[in-house]
Amino acid sequence: MEKYKEIIEIIVKDEDKGKRLDSFLSENFEDATRSYIQKLIDNENVVIDNKSKTKSGNKLKGKEKIIVKIPEDELLEVLPENLPIEIVYEDKDLVIINKDAGVIVHPAQGYYTGTLVNAVLYHIKDLSTINGVIRPGIVHRLDKDTSGLIVIAKNDIAHVKLTDMFKEKTIEKRYVCICKGNFKSSSGRIETLIGRDPKDRKKMAVVDDNGKIAITNYEVVDSVPGFSLVDVGIETGRTHQIRVHMKSLNHPILGDSVYGNTSEVAKRQMLHSYYLKFNHPITNKELVILGQLKEDFKIIAKKLKLDLNKIYRLYK
Repeated sequence: MEKYKEIIEIIVKDEDKGKRLDSFLSENFEDATRSYIQKLIDNENVVIDNKSKTKSGNKLKGKEKIIVKIPEDELLEVLPENLPIEIVYEDKDLVIINKDAGVIVHPAQGYYTGTLVNAVLYHIKDLSTINGVIRPGIVHRLDKDTSGLIVIAKNDIAHVKLTDMFKEKTIEKRYVCICKGNFKSSSGRIETLIGRDPKDRKKMAVVDDNGKIAITNYEVVDSVPGFSLVDVGIETGRTHQIRVHMKSLNHPILGDSVYGNTSEVAKRQMLHSYYLKFNHPITNKELVILGQLKEDFKIIAKKLKLDLNKIYRLYK
């Protein structure tokens, strides 16, 4: 009997009537490639109203029940690739990279090349082995279209200690984002539960039940009519946490097509992890690491006339 990593049930809405099956599934599995979706359909892992024999081009009628069976990850070799990465700190125990937007951290659901892991394997020869071949050295992650600082462990001892530090919240993480609208309060603390959106499984949401505690602190550092530059600190690391919390305040991040709207101004969510402060897992020496803003973020902030110099930690 085949084992599945996850079995997902989706009810097709009336507004999705007429969509191709593969297009619909791609919308609901944002991290999956079209070829991966095709493979799921071809292998009869997509069941529509109890029928597994279907085709990618089938048009939806609305109200169907679709069951998607996600198989266990295949054991595979992840190959090094000579892709550019920006290393901002490195020693014998860890390396910190200022990740570009558009880069997936590790292979998943059909993305087996072009990831940060592929690049890291090329540029860094010693990596921890705790997470196996798919995620060597990966201690935490950033969303594909979020840029900024990510920590990679170079040996197992550092990996274990860094993982514990993230769990125990002894690593200070700060982000900067451009949000839509103007805030009533110049600063605040958001403490909610975050879980799967019951109406849309590809999203996370603030929920009343069946969620995990999420804590975000924010400060508006500059604003112009219609937009705000916000410095954000997180005490927890839930999936899409900042994006969900900004939406909950009715100030979604500019360019966030999942929790806000697509934008002509920004082609990706304007969210960047720029600051890490923690004690080194081996030497215990305090590290303060800054990740400079990516060029697209600078261009958009300038276009909106938001003053990036007000992010004082970034320029201290």
